[in-house]
Amino acid sequence: MGSKAKLAVGLDLGSTSTRVVICVLEDDTLKFLGYGVAPVQAWSRSRLSDQEALAHSIRFALHEAELRAQVSPESAVIGVGGSVSGVNSRGLYEFGRRREIEPDDLRYAVELGARVRLEDDRLVLQICPQDFTLDGRAGYRNPKGILCARLEANIHVVTASIQDHQALLAAVHQAHLAVEESIFEGIAAAYASVVPEDRARGVVVIDIGAQSTHVAVYDGEALLLAAALPVGGDHLTRDVSWLLKVNYEDAENLKREYGALNDPLISKHSLIEIPSAEGRGMREASRHQLNEILEARVEEIFDRVYAEVLRVGMEKSLLEGAVLTGGGAMLPGMCDVAERVLNCQARNGLAIGIDQWPQELDNPVWTTAAGLAMYHGRLRLKREWKRASAGLAGLVLK
Repeated sequence: MGSKAKLAVGLDLGSTSTRVVICVLEDDTLKFLGYGVAPVQAWSRSRLSDQEALAHSIRFALHEAELRAQVSPESAVIGVGGSVSGVNSRGLYEFGRRREIEPDDLRYAVELGARVRLEDDRLVLQICPQDFTLDGRAGYRNPKGILCARLEANIHVVTASIQDHQALLAAVHQAHLAVEESIFEGIAAAYASVVPEDRARGVVVIDIGAQSTHVAVYDGEALLLAAALPVGGDHLTRDVSWLLKVNYEDAENLKREYGALNDPLISKHSLIEIPSAEGRGMREASRHQLNEILEARVEEIFDRVYAEVLRVGMEKSLLEGAVLTGGGAMLPGMCDVAERVLNCQARNGLAIGIDQWPQELDNPVWTTAAGLAMYHGRLRLKREWKRASAGLAGLVLK
């Protein structure tokens, strides 16, 4: 492949695995080239605790992806989770007289809204316009050309910890890769798995990782809320380890092999073998007991998600329901529990929009990495995309 190929690379820095997806832009179509994955033990409670270990994992995953893709990318878009939070803001731009709104006016109003007062250890990760208010009349999506004297931009500002963000960048640079952009992992998951029509009708994307769960709520194509919850699949494993008195690795194996939520076909009298410490014989436990342990924690995760949905008043407006991504979504029965707690339909979020996307990656685990690569592809076409965009998306600054 030529040296001038427009590569789009997504780097998903997960708590247990590092995933890389390499694509190429050909005639405005994003085509899959290769992928790589490597285990990592560099995180503690959603915070990077070993920068060198993460850099080593990135190098390993990137090397694997390069061998498959037969290209060597120089930069990537990375995902940020854990420390992320979002806040609504408003930018007021008064013209002094009535006149037609120009595109630069919209951008300036958004810039004013982005000037939020942050805590010392926070930085602006993304600026997501929602809608505009003209002379007190709300709900305008793209008011270019309309007469008004007072323009207000309603936006959602996504922030992250400066310290955590700098540590991520340093690890990626240590792996000899430049960072083109960094975005919230929940937004990346939505970018890959939810089409604009779904966002317009109301949807919540729930990216369930090992140590945290990322939530993105959309309505009318606008991001209403971005949040990272400090609970994930790792907590399910720890619950099993504690309550069934097994070590962490055995608990993880039990969860993967026998875990199934809300399954009426599993008898309460169905028994599974429980590993014991060396010198003790195998024990038995009810499989129903294992799944009760898992379901209690899963319900807590979705209860926390529902609290976020309530916070933005979307509890009765998620017409496209909940979309589950991440490794935690792979547990059988997750969608059933999500529907019961969130009171809306639920489905697994799979990557769409990448040509020749391989079947072995067609699962929720790879959705975020795919979304990061797709976002990188958008950046590659940023100038053309801005000229062609007629909607609110064209005003996104980052």
